[in-house]
Amino acid sequence: MTIQEATYFLLNKLRSIYPEGEASQVTDWVLEHLTGSKKAERMLYKSSDITHKEEEQLKQYAERLLQHEPVQYVLNEAWFGGQKFYVDKNVLIPRPETEELVEWVISNSKSLVDEPKILDIGSGSGCIPISLKKNIQRAEVWSCDISQEALAVAKKNALTLGTDINFIQLDFLDSNNWKQLPSFDIIVSNPPYVPLKDKEQMQLNVLHYEPATALFVPDNDPLIFYKAIAEFGKLHLSKSGSIFTEIHESLGEKTLAVFTSAGYTTELKKDMQQKDRMIRSGLI
Repeated sequence: MTIQEATYFLLNKLRSIYPEGEASQVTDWVLEHLTGSKKAERMLYKSSDITHKEEEQLKQYAERLLQHEPVQYVLNEAWFGGQKFYVDKNVLIPRPETEELVEWVISNSKSLVDEPKILDIGSGSGCIPISLKKNIQRAEVWSCDISQEALAVAKKNALTLGTDINFIQLDFLDSNNWKQLPSFDIIVSNPPYVPLKDKEQMQLNVLHYEPATALFVPDNDPLIFYKAIAEFGKLHLSKSGSIFTEIHESLGEKTLAVFTSAGYTTELKKDMQQKDRMIRSGLI
């Protein structure tokens, strides 16, 4: 099988489940991962054969993709902030909206202390704490998660990307665990915020493969994590510190109210799609 034949093989299969543009994008990603060559280079050598091992791997990838498994899990890689992260089904796939959250934190960190102490609540793949440490090198960065499996992924990425992060396993919703943590100048979180009732609106590749504990919250208390973060901040946020949280696009005003009623000043920010997506909170 030549590179060109391999490309058409996968592209034609993916057209049955993806729009043309997405099918082409996923095909390019898989072929680059498989051959180690960018698209322009593959075009130059399109008549060259891939190895038997690569051909078998391609067929396995195609089979998994046709089951709606996200390409990031199939390849065990996702890009975030210009860095390649290892991901598997124990962690959420990093989203562009979360990159915007990280950029907001970085731009605001310059007005805080010279060596800020930062806490990320909900490590996942480690994309948030690792990106913050990469860009705010004098920071002391902590990150917590309830899942030991997620922390293993985050630690793997921290090691690969050469960042020193203090990872800790704890159930953040249990306030008895907060005493394990010091005070912080910046608290950041992309917590679970999707009500269970929204399940039927979600794509199959998200619903069937991404970890439910990192996505969903009870219908009767969808802001449970924000309430906990607001209370934690009253005990563990430095006087001039800030809390940055990613939020559900339709719960912006309600999430703001959680922080304002707890005594915070707040700022609501939209993402590139002009959807309410993140909040900055500071103690008065």
